[in-house]
Amino acid sequence: MFLRVARHTDDLEKIEAFYVDILGFERLGDFQNHNNYDGIFIGKSGLDWHFEFTKSNTKANHSFDEDDVIVLYPKSITDYNELINKLIHKNISTITAANPFWNENGKMIQDPDGYRIVISPLKAVINEIE
Repeated sequence: MFLRVARHTDDLEKIEAFYVDILGFERLGDFQNHNNYDGIFIGKSGLDWHFEFTKSNTKANHSFDEDDVIVLYPKSITDYNELINKLIHKNISTITAANPFWNENGKMIQDPDGYRIVISPLKAVINEIE
């Protein structure tokens, strides 16, 4: 099974900069004027999932609450620390999660559209021990 998480945005450039330059994903492809939509695919080569972000003449209407979260697990503690340092260097503020589990087990940030993302070291710790 393959997974695509698709989301509408008003600013593809800001979204791409955030997910590629800050979070370290890759631009996998794009499309223009597909039924009046432009879009980009962002993920990592060789994986069975990616994000699709689209833009059209219709304004994005984001509706989510504080518990709607994307959780990212860097593979190693080194990767986790490098990503957290990049967030600090780029002045990306962390926010308090509604679910206290994420405050204890990661750092929560928001993307340019306001969606919440948790960077968690939980899987990195497990992977390094195994």
